[in-house]
Amino acid sequence: MTQLSADGILVLDKPAGISSMDVVRRIKRASGMRRVGHGGTLDPMATGVIPICLGRATRMMEYMFDSSKEYLGEVRLGISTDSYDAEGEIIGRSDPSGVEREDFEDVLSRFLGQIEQVPPMFSALKRKGKRLYELARQGIEVEREPRSMTVHSIRLEDWNPPVATVHIECSRGFYMRSLAHDIGVQLGCGANLKSLTRLRTGRFRIADAVSIETAQNSFEEGSWPELLVGLDSVLGDLRAIIVGEREQTNIQNGRPVPFAEDDPTLRPDEQFRAYSLDGEFLAIMRHDASDRCWRPNKVFNVSN
Repeated sequence: MTQLSADGILVLDKPAGISSMDVVRRIKRASGMRRVGHGGTLDPMATGVIPICLGRATRMMEYMFDSSKEYLGEVRLGISTDSYDAEGEIIGRSDPSGVEREDFEDVLSRFLGQIEQVPPMFSALKRKGKRLYELARQGIEVEREPRSMTVHSIRLEDWNPPVATVHIECSRGFYMRSLAHDIGVQLGCGANLKSLTRLRTGRFRIADAVSIETAQNSFEEGSWPELLVGLDSVLGDLRAIIVGEREQTNIQNGRPVPFAEDDPTLRPDEQFRAYSLDGEFLAIMRHDASDRCWRPNKVFNVSN
């Protein structure tokens, strides 16, 4: 296969039953590209938005990991599992028939705002160099430190007991499985995450995503560039600056660009998107207040 060369982001709708790395491997095979990565892990059982980074876009992955997320999850009351989801081993059963919609909504409201969340044992987090899920598979449970999370919005989308559908917008690193488990604990009946769909990660929404099959076919047909979004699409929250030819040369060679006038709105170490006069995305720049300049943080358009 001829190796393709392109830089951009492919927004996919992951099906259930495969891992995020499985998706990466499929796109690697279909495209023949070496530099392929994903912008945020989804559990194998989960579906929904997973941005796939091609070429230089792999350098944008950290910005995707940091972005907020939006999920739709089904919480199954009355059954507890070791993995906190429907694929785990059942470790407890309870009759949830006494739980009313109002009870569920009351508990749900307690998770709005800044919360502390304990990650599940079945997770990729490490403890003394070992993944937690590796320990869990050995029957070992260790204490996990709670992590600070932000829940921007949370609501009950549908009530069909014993299943409740929850819509949530949250910060990075949030575990929907832990949410389902914690809801069950507070209701006193146990619960697990029956299904999960990621509706959004950062600026990428499920309405804009395509299936893996569509992406694979596009590589065969040669139409795949039409599916890509630009490198800078994940940086919409950063302010943009436009530079002249001399400054562009400095940036392309990794040199700082001085600014002539003080701007009171600039924050120390604030990052910017830098563009050439013809609108080409050049780099991510960092404001250096002490030296009165913008310093290249990541350069994407490199001088020949």
